[in-house]
Amino acid sequence: MIFDVLTIFPDLLASPLNEGILRRARQSNFIDIHTTNIRDFATDKHSMTDDRPFGGGEGMVMKAEPLAAAVDKAREVNGAGKVILMSPQGRKFSQDIAQEFANENHLILVCGRYEGVDERFRATYVDEEISIGDYILTGGELAAMVIIDSVTRLLPGVLGCSDSADKDTFSRNMLKHPQYTRPRVWNDLEVPAELLSGNHEQIEKIRFLASVQRTLERRPEMIRTETFSKSEKKLLKQHKLYDTILDIQTDLDKVSRGKK
Repeated sequence: MIFDVLTIFPDLLASPLNEGILRRARQSNFIDIHTTNIRDFATDKHSMTDDRPFGGGEGMVMKAEPLAAAVDKAREVNGAGKVILMSPQGRKFSQDIAQEFANENHLILVCGRYEGVDERFRATYVDEEISIGDYILTGGELAAMVIIDSVTRLLPGVLGCSDSADKDTFSRNMLKHPQYTRPRVWNDLEVPAELLSGNHEQIEKIRFLASVQRTLERRPEMIRTETFSKSEKKLLKQHKLYDTILDIQTDLDKVSRGKK
């Protein structure tokens, strides 16, 4: 998979792109990441990529010409790709969107700055706008890194263990169960005995229940759209959790019908 990152600060990405899983994924040719300096496509002697907004107002706006030229170059070198603008006005990034993007062959990530980009570039070049949350960053570079990291780990073979991505938090609409490692006792706190039993079927049940309980405690809204198998429902009923989940999901149905 190819990532093209268009930015006015390419050095900002150098270190995180060469560490950990991303470094190994690049070395193993699972991904190819190119960073392009948008300033290289500016047309004036000062390499300006931004200018004052028409109509007045605060801040500066990124110019259409260098942005468009940078995208054109990325397409020329690496073929057609999905152009994604990092923007607080975009669709909020999620695990489902990461999975969508993992099915693409080429992502062109445009890192906005200042007060945004010229609307004409957005309207004619951008396929999708993505926000990583309801807060303001100084630029889109960190958002682009989030997308690259979350998408890369979904690509087959990148994590090594085929189950790792499938069992992560957000792989279902639930938080992950608590995790423990050696030593068995730390600060007088012991690992739950059930996890040491060697009964893997029972351990999976315990972890499933812990995942549900943690989600209900911390992020109950997540479980509203989760579906459960017949055996999972039986287990939830045995531990008096199913009625709580049903109440949450029923409330969601009422809200949906009210909107209609």
